[in-house]
Amino acid sequence: MDRLGPRPNLAVIREDVRATEAYAVPSAVGFVKLDAMENPFSLPEGLQQQLGERLGRQALNRYPLSDPRGFKERLGKAVGLPVGMQLMLGNGSDELIHLIIQACAKSGATVMAPAPSFVMYEMSARFDQCAYRGVALKDNFSLDTERMLQAIDEQKPAVVFIAYPNNPTGNLFDRAAIEAILRAAPGIVVLDEAYLPFAQDTWMPWLKRAPNLLVLRTLSKLGLAGIRLGYLAGDADWIEQFEKIRPPYNVNVLTLAAADLMLENMSIFDSQAASLRSERARLLSQLQATPGVRAFDSAANFVLFRVAQADAVFASLKQRGVLIKNVSMTHPLLAGCLRVTVGTTAENETFIKSLRASLSVGP
Repeated sequence: MDRLGPRPNLAVIREDVRATEAYAVPSAVGFVKLDAMENPFSLPEGLQQQLGERLGRQALNRYPLSDPRGFKERLGKAVGLPVGMQLMLGNGSDELIHLIIQACAKSGATVMAPAPSFVMYEMSARFDQCAYRGVALKDNFSLDTERMLQAIDEQKPAVVFIAYPNNPTGNLFDRAAIEAILRAAPGIVVLDEAYLPFAQDTWMPWLKRAPNLLVLRTLSKLGLAGIRLGYLAGDADWIEQFEKIRPPYNVNVLTLAAADLMLENMSIFDSQAASLRSERARLLSQLQATPGVRAFDSAANFVLFRVAQADAVFASLKQRGVLIKNVSMTHPLLAGCLRVTVGTTAENETFIKSLRASLSVGP
């Protein structure tokens, strides 16, 4: 059969999309995987069996519930949702970020966030054809409150995203600074608590006090990255509007069944999070004791650190079978920085040993 043309006509694709690189996820086969802030622990064998049985009972021939109210009630109770507030579920928090922005994407709308921060805030804003303004952090990675408030006054952003703790820096921003932003912002302020299990500091109770506040969370960092479930908490008036543009079957039956079982076994994940908090402290101490390394305090399940030759050290670690994240070129404040996920004791020891060997080799 003859082709109708020599090549696909990519001119129909938006220019900004064609100019963008796809989000790259490197293969981790054969590596000690410490690049994606995942929980390193697998499910206990008994829970694996329960999960298999529960998933096997799901009606895969039927669409999932568009509004699984029973599950949301159980989830709301488990996460301390204030009375009168509502939840919205997403295929990971990435989808919820997109839906929030899409709902507010009027002509000329601006999305704002500290910089550096989670890359999906900017990507989603640009794909939804909103202006994006990243407001630089201070050199110590704290919020520049004066600069943030000035930018809010000038730009009148529809949405402000604040990762709490921040990714990739790992620190919790000053609560008084965030309160000032909540008072000043004319639109929505989203507190992204993806790393709550490791920070143990939440803005959820503030939903009753701040009408423009939304709290965004995910089950990924807790240990369920594979099921892709995020949730958004906020006033019913906000959730009602976002639900209008949510795909009706965005969370599948297997994800819901798996998450429901995990809610019944949260003590397992709480114990794992406690173990990782302990490992984080030990890993940070080892990094801070390593010559040539400047490691930054973290309230997440990763540690950011700076070295003299980040690219060379990153490459050397890969050659030694350890995969971490090179963020040194993503923002000027991150020059020389690498980010390592907190793993098991054995994984962390392998990383430290490999890092010290890499530093001794040099560029």
